[in-house]
Amino acid sequence: MDTTALLDALEHETGANPRWSILWLHGLGADGHDFAPIVPELVRAGWPALRFVFPHAPVRAVTINNGVRMRAWYDIRDFDLANRADMDGVDASVAQVEALIAREAERGVPPERVILAGFSQGGAITLAAGLRRTTPLAGLIALSTYLPAPQQAIAGATAAAKRQPVFVAHGSFDPVVPFQAGLQSAGVLRQLGCEVDWHAYPMGHQVCAEEIADLAAWLGRRLAG
Repeated sequence: MDTTALLDALEHETGANPRWSILWLHGLGADGHDFAPIVPELVRAGWPALRFVFPHAPVRAVTINNGVRMRAWYDIRDFDLANRADMDGVDASVAQVEALIAREAERGVPPERVILAGFSQGGAITLAAGLRRTTPLAGLIALSTYLPAPQQAIAGATAAAKRQPVFVAHGSFDPVVPFQAGLQSAGVLRQLGCEVDWHAYPMGHQVCAEEIADLAAWLGRRLAG
């Protein structure tokens, strides 16, 4: 039995007895409240009842921020993407995400009706966790992010993981996670055989209305399955 402690999380259900869940991971220094306001902008009429779960990352020291403690899915040791992610921290956060997915199964929502989403650092965990899945999720959403340790991820990618559709979006003027990093990560996912829906927007490190509309269309296709 998985003994990983469950993360505290904000939850919102769009209807009674939800049969689908969306787990949404926030970015560095934020918390689960950061993306909660997106729910009314994203949800469309006619969708089945959804449970949104917005977990709060653990508080830890972040090297690039002079060791200041904040909510983070892993330590960021270097601005260089090749060395940016603390992989021990990534592994720990992936285990915590897996515990949340297991709880959804206990609540009647199996993995094939769970969508894992993340922005920036949360998106990195989404991709890392998704590529390790032995049972595919309904889909992955990676916003303004990158795949940490791509060669390691490629080597460890499961057959089940490659069956997961992925929505990837990035701002062409992103000063935090370079646009090229998002583009390259989408390329790695395609190389693995994932169905990738790639979107670029003329914005920085953020989310825009057009992106939300495109994501809603993508989600609608998943939820109709």
